[in-house]
Amino acid sequence: MRTFIKAKPIFLGLLIAVGLFAQGSRAHAATETLIVAGGCFWCVESDFESVKGVKSAVSGYTGGTTKNPTYKQVTKGGTGHYEAVKITFDPNVVGADRLLHMFFRSVDPTDAGGQFCDRGQSYATAVFVSNKAQKAAAEEAKAEAQADLGRNVVTPILKSSRFYDAEDYHQDYYKGDNLVLTRFGPKRQSEAYKRYRKACKRDAKVKSLWGSAAPFAH
Repeated sequence: MRTFIKAKPIFLGLLIAVGLFAQGSRAHAATETLIVAGGCFWCVESDFESVKGVKSAVSGYTGGTTKNPTYKQVTKGGTGHYEAVKITFDPNVVGADRLLHMFFRSVDPTDAGGQFCDRGQSYATAVFVSNKAQKAAAEEAKAEAQADLGRNVVTPILKSSRFYDAEDYHQDYYKGDNLVLTRFGPKRQSEAYKRYRKACKRDAKVKSLWGSAAPFAH
């Protein structure tokens, strides 16, 4: 009996430690990723980082064959890569189905030649799926978007491949404080981003297409 009484605190301590480890493991596992291409990755990153439940949005390149592509290579063409964003999210807060619903309504999914003022394959829309559940969710979201628009949605649903992070200066460009040279003169990144987005008419065109259903159009 004495041995049991002495051992009991140690046993309870082990149970607590195991419980905390399991809880930590579940918390760590409670994130998923979704990769989408919606034209300028600065804009897609900015949009989805504002969504509750999204942990991060990283600009990058995917879908092509060139290893370790650069921004210059991708925008020039020939790499097969899209400008894309890898969204990491907590599925207990926001699901992939909701993010996909928002994605289709944040772009012009009827345009196969690029997005808004950015033209070419690297700026086209796409959804990259990593499993059957994501594929089913993407197909359903695409069908709903097509039904709502009454127009053909051309956004392809593709099997995910290696995602390459874009150069550091592209990450969080929309809120950067560095000075950059623009056609409007030297501007801080955040201001240059706002001017670019407005000049490209991204929000105006999304709003004209989706109306009040557009989740990010300002």
